[in-house]
Amino acid sequence: VRLWRCRCRALLSQPAGALRARRGLAAGPEMHFGFQTVTEEERREKIYQVFESVAKKYDVMNDSMTLGIHRVWKDILVHKMNPCPGTLLLDVAGGTGDIAFRFINYVRSVRQRQLQRKLKHHQNLSWQEIFESYQKEQFNSLGGSQVVVCDINREMLKVGKQKAQHLGYSEGLSWVLGNAEELPFDDDKFDVYTIAFGIRNVTRIDLALQEAYRVLKPGGRFLCLEFSHVSNPLLSRLYDLYSFQVIPVLGEVIAGDWRSYQYLVESIRQFPPQEELKAMIEDAGFFKVDYENLNFGIVAIHSGFKL
Repeated sequence: VRLWRCRCRALLSQPAGALRARRGLAAGPEMHFGFQTVTEEERREKIYQVFESVAKKYDVMNDSMTLGIHRVWKDILVHKMNPCPGTLLLDVAGGTGDIAFRFINYVRSVRQRQLQRKLKHHQNLSWQEIFESYQKEQFNSLGGSQVVVCDINREMLKVGKQKAQHLGYSEGLSWVLGNAEELPFDDDKFDVYTIAFGIRNVTRIDLALQEAYRVLKPGGRFLCLEFSHVSNPLLSRLYDLYSFQVIPVLGEVIAGDWRSYQYLVESIRQFPPQEELKAMIEDAGFFKVDYENLNFGIVAIHSGFKL
């Protein structure tokens, strides 16, 4: 009894933060995998298996599930980023390259317009000088821009590299195997950090956000595109019906994998709503944090700056 009293007094004498930390350690290992409750390690392993399973059909399924609208959402993300030549981008959980390829196309387009404006102001240039300018531009079409695609899943990176080779992307593009919660990059390295439909699947969102903050340069921008919470009640009910009744069936028919797509649907419902994610991004240290709902909140783009 005396020992028990001593332990109680010791606990009560600790600061409230320490008590919360103890409770957090006790509850920490348990988390959601869809609607299941699993340990942190189990969640990490299960999510890895999901994306290893769906990697080869990932793009086809994205088109099928969203009726191709995911392409528009990703275009909006890159236009919101508005990268200029020389931008260094880190795209996390971007294994299949969708954001990276759009980034390269966007920067090339900006460079092309810059060259045209430059030549327009020099009307007295000879044909040979114009030709040489275009030739020089061809060898430096990104103006020093680079995009690093970082993904924890080897199969997703493999698919992305194959796509890049097939589509002819090589300049300014690199692929790195890495965990969003422990990025293999130096501090203050990147101008922009993007994560599209990936933060929902990290084991610890808070750690991923802290890492995003760490690797960005001062003045750097964080951009997150993710499924979110629908604001319209009628649309929400229709969306739930489509999500739970149609998407797993598509997963079985197209990818031969019902369970992985059942998890993806469930994971959207467990993901923090817009205001809660905004608060988490602010807690990680970002300023001027806001979000834009697309399609009534089916997805949202969150933005923040490291100042």
